[in-house]
Amino acid sequence: MVELGYALSSEEHTPNDLVRYARRAEEIGFPYALISDHYHPWIDNQGNSPFVWTVIGGIAQATQRLRLGTGVTCPTVRIHPAVLAQAAATAASMMPGRFFFGVGSGEALNEHILGDHWPPARVRHDMLEEAIEIIRLLWEGEEQNYWGEYYTVENARIYTLPDELPPIYVAASGLDAAEMAGEVGEGLISTSPGGEILREFESAGGLGKPRYGQVTVCWAEDELAALHTALTCWPTAGMPGPLHADLPTPAHFEAAARMVKEDDIRQKVVLGSDVDRHLEEIHKMDEAGFTHVYIHQVGPDQEGFFRFYEREILPQVVRSG
Repeated sequence: MVELGYALSSEEHTPNDLVRYARRAEEIGFPYALISDHYHPWIDNQGNSPFVWTVIGGIAQATQRLRLGTGVTCPTVRIHPAVLAQAAATAASMMPGRFFFGVGSGEALNEHILGDHWPPARVRHDMLEEAIEIIRLLWEGEEQNYWGEYYTVENARIYTLPDELPPIYVAASGLDAAEMAGEVGEGLISTSPGGEILREFESAGGLGKPRYGQVTVCWAEDELAALHTALTCWPTAGMPGPLHADLPTPAHFEAAARMVKEDDIRQKVVLGSDVDRHLEEIHKMDEAGFTHVYIHQVGPDQEGFFRFYEREILPQVVRSG
């Protein structure tokens, strides 16, 4: 049975709205949510990018049952893994048994801001693997030291640790990352629908572990209105995957997005209020092998989306399960 969740898009919404949407997601029956962790939005039209750890604190106080994970945090360049080990431990302490830590190798869009070199993908994967090792070491408690190829930790101890440590889920959009996720992660997060990634993840040690996949939708009563909203707010859905990792600024993404056509968006985003179309996309992810599917509603009309999913989608997914 696939379990549906909700995507909190930090690039599109203010911090207080994100807290409010998390509470609404819990109220209508979503059992979990993933929140994006960015320094910049993808394009200026999205207009937001709050510090995710502050927002997580607000969500911890505004919800009682909702499980929450980062979708995803890059623990390698902009913020040292030792600092993020503390941040995630604090979040898990505030949400006992409800927090999971999603990590990935990041994008230049967010990670280049301090002038650090943006390494190639293979190096980024090695850095992520070392960062995960450091995070787990610090979660053991006591004073720790680490001298690695990329990071140094000296005399560090995390004093505030949860009774139950959060699982670490690793993001993958390609086969190399899927292999690493299977080897070192306790679960997988992916926005790529292909079964190849899941097979690579499972063959590398991920068999039986949770697999989270994202579906992007733009609910509106009118399909053309939804198409306009998606083109305005989330044209990056129609961009080739490799560009996402290496373009450095929202202006670069906006320039690339000018090449995105309406048909590109129609292929990548579920548009409008056709119940069967929404269920079909969820079913595809279920058939591909994802155990969890979280829904990203593009644009400002989150309340219309919540009413539609509460009435039309969540009951049918539960019944089919």
